[in-house]
Amino acid sequence: MSGPLAVFIGPMGAGKTRVGKRVAKALGVPFTDSDKVIVARHGAIADIFDTHGEPHFRALERDVVHEALQGSGVVSLGGGAVLAEATRDELRELPVVYLTISADAVASRLGDGKRPLARGGVGDWQRILDARRSVYEGLARVTFDTSRLPIDRIAEDVVDWIRRNGLEYR
Repeated sequence: MSGPLAVFIGPMGAGKTRVGKRVAKALGVPFTDSDKVIVARHGAIADIFDTHGEPHFRALERDVVHEALQGSGVVSLGGGAVLAEATRDELRELPVVYLTISADAVASRLGDGKRPLARGGVGDWQRILDARRSVYEGLARVTFDTSRLPIDRIAEDVVDWIRRNGLEYR
């Protein structure tokens, strides 16, 4: 089986990018953040939402995610990437790591206004998580809660999981 060693999914602010970067570095493999690729190619995500709407953003996201899932290393997906059925189909065969976080812990991470679907704060975030939780859980091979442990510790735990499952030799 080819493809990424780990694909991070989960709600906004759970630490998918921060943990993913550390895991990739520890394993000496490339790291791809689908949101960062979108920004590099198309501009700020909030601007895409404001100018073209969410459906346009999701179409751009789907293309970037498909491309990323064909590669290797570690991949971090935006919180809503799992909304696309084609993405869910691709993820079913991959080592998906679901990062969770509590509403209390995420509150301080939502304040920059760059997350267009959570501009209303934790209430918006919770509503979105509630709508997506079953999808995240259904795709996950393993789950880590990022609410209280240091990011470096979570990354170490993910690396251990990858190694225990022989995924680093994919």
